[in-house]
Amino acid sequence: MLFTSYEFLGFLFVLFLLYYSIPKKYQWICLLCASYLFYACSGVKYLLYIMITTGSTYLICRRMEEIQEEQEYYIRINKQRMTREERKAYKAAMKKRQRKWLLFGLIFNFSILAVCKYANFAISNINSILRLIKSHSSLPFLSIALPLGISYYTFQMMGYTIDIYRGKYPAERHLGKLALFASFFPQLLQGPISRFDDLSKTMFSEHSFDRKRVSFGLQRILWGFFKKLVIADRILPAVTTIIRDPQTYQGCYVFVGMLFYALELYADFTGGIDMVIGIAEVLGIRVKENFERPYFSKSIKEYWNRWHISLGAWFTDYIFYPVSVSQPMLKLSKFSRSHFGEAIGKRIPVYLSTILVWLVTGIWHGAAWNFVVWGLMNCLVLLVSQELQPCYRWFHRIFHLEGNWGFRLFQVIRTVLLMSSIRMFDCYRDVPTTFRMFFNMLTHYNAGELVNGGLLKLGISAADYGILLIGTGLLLGVSLAGRKGSVREKIAQKPAAVRFLIWYGLFLSVLVFGAYGEGYDASQFIYNQF
Repeated sequence: MLFTSYEFLGFLFVLFLLYYSIPKKYQWICLLCASYLFYACSGVKYLLYIMITTGSTYLICRRMEEIQEEQEYYIRINKQRMTREERKAYKAAMKKRQRKWLLFGLIFNFSILAVCKYANFAISNINSILRLIKSHSSLPFLSIALPLGISYYTFQMMGYTIDIYRGKYPAERHLGKLALFASFFPQLLQGPISRFDDLSKTMFSEHSFDRKRVSFGLQRILWGFFKKLVIADRILPAVTTIIRDPQTYQGCYVFVGMLFYALELYADFTGGIDMVIGIAEVLGIRVKENFERPYFSKSIKEYWNRWHISLGAWFTDYIFYPVSVSQPMLKLSKFSRSHFGEAIGKRIPVYLSTILVWLVTGIWHGAAWNFVVWGLMNCLVLLVSQELQPCYRWFHRIFHLEGNWGFRLFQVIRTVLLMSSIRMFDCYRDVPTTFRMFFNMLTHYNAGELVNGGLLKLGISAADYGILLIGTGLLLGVSLAGRKGSVREKIAQKPAAVRFLIWYGLFLSVLVFGAYGEGYDASQFIYNQF
């Protein structure tokens, strides 16, 4: 059931009516039933996956909390006769017991994700190795369909498990409420990856109908539809035409496809997140923002602090920091400092942790070498940029460009082009083709093909380009206006006639200029596959 389908709109309409009609204490139960119904629409058998993850997480976290309670009780009644060293040793032993349960939960649930998402990728690589050594045997591929949103809910639940282990907050004692946290339907398709202590503040509360909040939520949903249908789905045929035929579309077409894909991805992904946040807002639930105008970033590091914020925060909190301060890493750092000097020794934990994070980030995005290389390329650029910081500071000090409007614009354009170049690994079918098309773009650039009607051969008409130009201009304008506060709040302060014209005009734009057609079927959101 796609967000842009008529079935989903009907589903939302019924849910909204029911949600505000039933007694408030049952609202979270209504959401749980709706979320499981939504998930069942992708296949009833896939409910088993999310139920196993939810159940195992519940039992493991409750067991870790019981160990903590056992520890606190034992120390309380034996405090007088235990020495400080004995208390410390006892706590360490109990923490070790908790760690065993944590590792079991992580291994068990990540193994389910690995088998579903990466088993055939691993088998494909093993078979390639067997062919290289002239072996006549090969492994059969598994017939496993990828359950809806498995990457998102697995990461979300494992983050919750680690938080319980760290004692960040108490484990949820109600299995149904934890099940809702795992399965909350707007987030299943493309995130964001929420934290339990954030989402639970409003998810399990009782909500009365609030006209302004519901209105703002519907406005956010409408804006998401505009991004998806008017911009992303309209430009999609051109992107598809270019990347599916690299033999025909080379040189300047690669550059155009690269930029078109940047626009499509942004409009598609942020449009979907707008719908998620808007749906949650109508229901009275606060979901954190996942984007902060990333295409205004002046560096790759800043870009990744603004793009898919929840995923980056997850990797930082649960992989980068734990790995960089782990005992093996500290020992390696100490060894490196003594043998190779302070400069190298202090970089070892940061570099290795960063490489691991980006390797996992690439694999998370897809079971293909394209995504592995994409992740490592991002890592390379970040590390090189970090090492060049002294040069950047010297450059700014000599030429006094810090704060210069023109130079800031250059930095933004440079970041967009660099990220778009790396993102080519998303597009082409394999790593060699991606590199070949990147260098082809640089060496066979023939802009004359574009002005001689080449753009009209990509599957979209001149009218489509006009709509895209206006839609992208509106997108840019809203992003610029959003830097100084909520655009919806600003519109809400306008006279009623102006508000009506703005929102009704946007609604008509989606109806009239959305990428519909004969046999229309809304394109799947790009990040659904992850």
